[in-house]
Amino acid sequence: MSELTPTPKRSVVHAAFTIENVYPHAAARVFRAFSTREGKDRWFEGPGDWEKHERIFEFREGGRETSAGGPKGGPIHRMDLTYRDIVANERIVYVYDMYQDDIRISSSLATLQFWPEGSGTRLSLTEYGAYLDGYDDAGGREHGTRWLIGKMGETLD
Repeated sequence: MSELTPTPKRSVVHAAFTIENVYPHAAARVFRAFSTREGKDRWFEGPGDWEKHERIFEFREGGRETSAGGPKGGPIHRMDLTYRDIVANERIVYVYDMYQDDIRISSSLATLQFWPEGSGTRLSLTEYGAYLDGYDDAGGREHGTRWLIGKMGETLD
């Protein structure tokens, strides 16, 4: 009789968060930070000491975006994203999976909305996540997303 390898305990935690900011720029300018390769390359990356790996950017409904990187010698963090709905200067809806090396750690649905606010633009990002098997959590994801959105805002000035 052979010895069986125990099955790892599987779990999923669901959570949502919303981030809102107002920028003193037209919606078209804020939207371009997300919708063009040049705009997104200015802010969408890991910490400064991370190595960059694979990068794909196809901004269109049904298009893919992949970004991977990580600390030297450490795990590779990869995002695989598909754009579901795009309304120029108003809305972007996408779904994405996050991986640590080859392990899927979460699946998410996110919506970006852009509204006029005085002479600027209000950006609202809402994300619904399924965090898998204890590898990731909503608090860490929200913290990282706030950090990235902060970097994006700096590139607009």
